[in-house]
Amino acid sequence: MSKLEQILILDPPTDLRFKGPFTDVVTTNLRLKNPSDRRVCFKVKTTAPRRYCVRPNSGVIDAGATVTISVMLQPFDYDPNEKSKHKFMVQTIYVPSSGTDMEAMWRDVRPEDLMDSKLRCVFDMPTENDKVHEVDSAKPAPVLNSSRVDGPSGLRGSTMDDTEMRKLLEDCKRLQAEMSKLADENRLLRDDGVRMRKPMWSDNVMSNASALIGRESAVSSLPSLLVVIAAIFIGFFLGKFVL
Repeated sequence: MSKLEQILILDPPTDLRFKGPFTDVVTTNLRLKNPSDRRVCFKVKTTAPRRYCVRPNSGVIDAGATVTISVMLQPFDYDPNEKSKHKFMVQTIYVPSSGTDMEAMWRDVRPEDLMDSKLRCVFDMPTENDKVHEVDSAKPAPVLNSSRVDGPSGLRGSTMDDTEMRKLLEDCKRLQAEMSKLADENRLLRDDGVRMRKPMWSDNVMSNASALIGRESAVSSLPSLLVVIAAIFIGFFLGKFVL
């Protein structure tokens, strides 16, 4: 007996594409549409179950409904020379009118009632053009200097005229001149402060030097005074003994 043709419409129909770099989880979507008037039970399988996480990996699609499957590729070291051999298979069966237990339906299904579709996994690394496009798209869009005004004819757009532009430029120049003037005044005040501190420092040095010289003179005259006093005492005692 010939095999039943897949009743679901798969999008994409043959390839699941994953775009690198693969240093983080990469997710792609698979949409399953049921164009029939019967409920369809589906199950998603892969040849590399440790490398992928599928949500949901099974379920029931009502007549005319669509289900989106998220296929998440786990991070790995990508080798461009290694050809991907990973594949997915979507198996489907019609839900019996009395069917309520999904596990029992899959366990008891006859091979001739099974429908399936195979998809291969394709790994794409971003090219230099893709990187440039991503950088350009990340830049914020330029904002035009425009204003919106309400008039008799409704909402209109008007751009800044030359007079307002010249006024803004003049205000900028005036502010720059004021800032330069303030900087010059600040520099003059700083220089005056330095000049005022220098004489005070010189006077302090001179007064300290004079005091030091006076103390040295007093210390140096002290031995001479002691000699004179000693001579007077010696003369006094000698005169007393002689008499």
